[in-house]
This record gives sequence, C-alpha cells and structure tokens, in this order.
Amino acid sequence: QLQLVESGGGLVQPGESLRLSCAASGFTLDSSTIGWFRQAPGREREGVSCISRQRGRTKYADSVKGRFTISRDSTKNTVYLQINSLKLEDTANYYCAATRSAYILTCSLGATMYDYWGQGIQVTVSS
Repeated sequence: QLQLVESGGGLVQPGESLRLSCAASGFTLDSSTIGWFRQAPGREREGVSCISRQRGRTKYADSVKGRFTISRDSTKNTVYLQINSLKLEDTANYYCAATRSAYILTCSLGATMYDYWGQGIQVTVSS
C-alpha cells in the first residue's frame, strides 16, 4: 500500500522554526517527485515547495522563498520541509504529495501533478 505520512507540525510562536517530515511507505521517494502544499481555513490550497525526482531540483513559492527549505533523505525514505522565521500567515494544514511518473523532469507547485497525498499536519503560528 502506497502511503505518505506527515509529522512535525505543532503550535509555535512567530519567528520560530519547524521541520516537517513526509515519510513514504510502499514506494521510494528517491524515484518520485515530491511537493509540499498548505491550506488555511477559507483559503485555496497553495503549493509551497517541491523537489524533482532527478537531480533534486527544487522550487519555492514566492511567499516562502528564503524561509522554507525542502530536502530528501534517501536512507530514511523521507522528505523534509524546514520552515524558519515562521509567520502568522504560515498557519495552515500542510500536506506532502508525490508522483512516481518517470516522465516528469521538473517538479511543479500545481496540485494536479501529484497522485498520492498524505493526510496533512497542522502548523499553527500564534503569539
């Protein structure tokens, strides 16, 4: 069974950091394109970062550039999203998603690329 499980969320204060994890089972993240998305109440889902299956090329939404870093640990079959300098507007449910398509060379922040989704993890930034 193919599954993605997010962890690492929680309640933090503005300016603090979090590292979200996305662990895969049933398939290898090394051979997958991975995206991180978030959705706040009343707002549309937003792609924040992604990493391609080959060469590990990354992309970031303008709203998170310089604060978010995506990375992959092949030994743990896990993709991370390091979030620094958290802002109130980062409050959302964060999801990781994956596609195993071998034809995709460049990742996308668009949700339609991805076939598998985690259940999401809540990040709340509050003072």
